[in-house]
Amino acid sequence: MEANAMYDSLIKDVTRFARSIARHEQEADDLVQDAWEKSLKEKELEQLPVYKQRAWFFRVMKNRLIDDRRKETRLSAWEEEIDFPEKPASLNPMEMAELLGQLTPELSDLVFKRYWLGMTSSEIGEQVGAPAATIRYKLHFAIKQLRKQLEVDL
Repeated sequence: MEANAMYDSLIKDVTRFARSIARHEQEADDLVQDAWEKSLKEKELEQLPVYKQRAWFFRVMKNRLIDDRRKETRLSAWEEEIDFPEKPASLNPMEMAELLGQLTPELSDLVFKRYWLGMTSSEIGEQVGAPAATIRYKLHFAIKQLRKQLEVDL
């Protein structure tokens, strides 16, 4: 069975399964895409009966989802370990507002939401439509910039 025929025969089942195990449609689409990319590297897969191909896709997507969940857990734990106090005691609100004003509006907003409102990176990500990992990266970058500015000021 050629790759196009395999795709045509399995896409509905694979997509349905991905949507049943994923949290949202984009995550399901990512699972499907990843599984199809991996299938292109598995030449023996085309020789298997359809029911075994379907099982292979389901297993690949389930394993990818488990890996993603474990990664999120590790990153969340890491985020909490390096977390900063909610409000730095050494700066008054005016000084902090001035310091945040030196960041881009986007980074300033993220820092405000995380450290003043106490939102998690997942909550912020849902609000702004970005993955939690992207929010953590941007927060890390913003904190790095703020530290440099504080060092220059001191």
